[in-house]
Amino acid sequence: MRLLLALLVPLFALAAPTVEPIPAFAPGSRILFQGDSITDGNRGRSLDPNHILGHGYVFITAARHGAAFPAAQLDFYNRGVSGNTVRELQKRWPKDTLELKPDLLSVMIGVNDSSKNVPLAEYEKTYDELLAAARAANPRLKLVLCAPFVKHKDGPVPEDIVARQAIVAKLAAKYGAALVDFQKVFDAAVTAQTPADYWIWDRVHPTYRGHQLMADEWERVVRGFWK
Repeated sequence: MRLLLALLVPLFALAAPTVEPIPAFAPGSRILFQGDSITDGNRGRSLDPNHILGHGYVFITAARHGAAFPAAQLDFYNRGVSGNTVRELQKRWPKDTLELKPDLLSVMIGVNDSSKNVPLAEYEKTYDELLAAARAANPRLKLVLCAPFVKHKDGPVPEDIVARQAIVAKLAAKYGAALVDFQKVFDAAVTAQTPADYWIWDRVHPTYRGHQLMADEWERVVRGFWK
């Protein structure tokens, strides 16, 4: 038995997937994810490390890199709150963002702004003010902006969502932020064999499979942006 295990262990090691490091994750970095329910992922509101990051793309990213690079002592935080628009995000920005002093801040907000009819001008102005405050608090802050997305089976993405995606892209250019386009990823994933429901179970919330796509794309973009 010992001989068999000795032969199998190297094989398992060879088969284990490697994780490519993300240069933006400097040792000791504090990485904060902000947003609405998609980021929230039903996260716990206590210090229980089993639930603190939720069950979505944030958890996948943190688990993968935390396990692959323990010596880096990366510190991941999730402060997404279900139902939030930029209005609610603005109210809790000082406590849930600025006081946490992140080294890298990822934000995804906008789909609730669309469904709750937050005017586009207000959406852009408020979002801009939040990013300005975060950058003022830490001039070296790395920013990742994730454009909102929706599931659509037939026809184009709703105009209001497209407009908010354009605003996020504009703000990303203004602040030198990495821009993550999840809409493109989900649109490309839909085929005759894997329909939209496979990836997003309602209009906006991904399945566990969809969250894996999100984590992969978020990592790919952030890894490439800060080489």
